[in-house]
Amino acid sequence: MPKSKKSVYGYGEELAFSGKSEALPPLETWPNQYQGYEIKIECPEFTSVCPKTHLPDFGKLTLAYFPNQLCIELKSFKYYLLAYRNMGIFYENAVNRILDDIVKATRPHWAVLEGSFTTRGGMHSTITARYPRQKNKPS
Repeated sequence: MPKSKKSVYGYGEELAFSGKSEALPPLETWPNQYQGYEIKIECPEFTSVCPKTHLPDFGKLTLAYFPNQLCIELKSFKYYLLAYRNMGIFYENAVNRILDDIVKATRPHWAVLEGSFTTRGGMHSTITARYPRQKNKPS
């Protein structure tokens, strides 16, 4: 990784990539028996740690996906999410990494992960990541 350039507030590449390659428990799957339906999973007590302040972040995750051949096994998903509890990662990155890991494990037709995080400093953030990923279009 190139030497980090920091902003006025001390946010640099080191913080931006924090948590990106941390080892996490495996996401297990089971064979899907049906086609043509959607699965929705809510995790109302997701926690991670801000890599800058080391303070906890709290939020609700909502995963909706249209399974193909595999479904996520809920107990392994629970342990996977619990591993974020002590991980320094921006919640924007957490939402995107979780979606990427779910897609890698299950290969759904489509998936959407929404993270709605508690108010901090008078601001509330909601991050939504989608698969298949949409290409950025220049304005």
